Amino acid sequence: MPKQQNILGIESSCDDTAAAVVRGVPGGVAQVLSSIVVGQTELHAAFGGVVPEIAARAHVEKLDVSVIQALAEAKLNMSDIDAIAVTAGPGLIGGVVSGVMLAKGLSVATGKPIYGVNHLAGHALTPRLTDNVEFPYLMLLVSGGHCQFLIATGPQDFRRLGGTIDDAPGEAFDKVARLIGLPQPGGPMIERAAKQGDPKRFKLPRPLLDRAGCDMSFSGLKTAVLRTRDTVIAEKGGLGVQDQSDLAASFQAAVSDVLAEKSRRAMTEYLALDPIAPTLCVAGGVAANMTIRSGLETVCHEFEAEFVAPPLALCTDNAAMIAYAALAQMTERAPDDMTLSARPRWPLDSVSPSMLGSGKKGAKA
Repeated sequence: MPKQQNILGIESSCDDTAAAVVRGVPGGVAQVLSSIVVGQTELHAAFGGVVPEIAARAHVEKLDVSVIQALAEAKLNMSDIDAIAVTAGPGLIGGVVSGVMLAKGLSVATGKPIYGVNHLAGHALTPRLTDNVEFPYLMLLVSGGHCQFLIATGPQDFRRLGGTIDDAPGEAFDKVARLIGLPQPGGPMIERAAKQGDPKRFKLPRPLLDRAGCDMSFSGLKTAVLRTRDTVIAEKGGLGVQDQSDLAASFQAAVSDVLAEKSRRAMTEYLALDPIAPTLCVAGGVAANMTIRSGLETVCHEFEAEFVAPPLALCTDNAAMIAYAALAQMTERAPDDMTLSARPRWPLDSVSPSMLGSGKKGAKA
C-alpha cells in the first residue's frame, strides 16, 4: 500500500501569492489540509491591470509568510512535509522566479525533494482533486491569461483541441471593463453590470464561429466594444450607466455564445474516444461567471455529459492544485534538482503546434 504524502505547494505565477498543504497517496485521492491565497488587487488597482514588477515584489514579501500560515493551518511542521511542489511556469517571470527560489531554498535546508509543476497542469488536474473525475475528460481551462480545450488522459498527458489565438477571455473582460469605465477586476464587474443590462441591445460579433475547429479569438470582440462605445458617446455625449450595463451584457453574451459553440465542437471530438463517463470540466476565474457556466451546462445536457466545475477557491489560482499535481505525477516522474528553472512559457501539449507562435523562450501556448 503506497504511503500517504504531505505535499507543500507554492504558487506565484501572476498576482496571487499562495501556499497550501495537500495529503494523499501518489496517483490517488487527496485532501486539502490548508490553502492560503494572498491577493494583490489593491496594489494594481490604480494601473488598470497587473504590473509585473509590483507583483514580483509582493510575492517576495508574502511567500514565506504564506508558507508559514499554510503549515500552521494544516497543523504540521516542515519536518512533516514529504515533498515541495512549486509553479515553475508559465507566468510572469518575476513571480515564478520568486516561488522557485523559495522552493529551492526550502529543499536545500530540509532535504525534501522538489517538483516543478506546470501551472496549467494544476488547473487541468483540479477536477480529479475535487471530484475524482476519471480519465479521459474534456477540460476547458478559461482563466485570466489562458483559454484552451484539453483532453486529459493522464497526469502528464494532455492533448489540446484548440484555444485562443490572441486575447484570452479573462484578458478581454479586464480590457472591456476599462473601455466602458468599470473598475477592476473586470470579470466580476462586468457580470455585475450585465445583470441590469440588455444583452440584445448591441449586435456584437461572435468571432471564428464561421471557422471549423475549436480555436477562439476575443481581440476583435474587444475592438467591436470599443467602436460601439465610441458611437454611443458620439450620439449621446457620454456613456450612461444603462449604456455600460447594456455593453457589459452584450459582451458577456458574445463570449458565452462563443465558448458554448466551441465546447460543442470540442465535445464532439472528445466523444470520439468513447469515454465511459463523458465529462466536461471547467476551471479558471472566468468559470465563475454564471452566464458562461449556464451555457456550458446546456452543452453538457445536449451531449448527456457530466459538468464539473471545482469550487471557486480551487478554480482560480491557488497552491493546492500545484501540490496535488505533483502528487498525481509522482508515480510517473522523478523529482527535480537544483537546475530547476522558471519558465515564462510552458505549453501543456508539447506536440501540437503553438497557437500564438514561439519566441526565444519557447512556445507561448
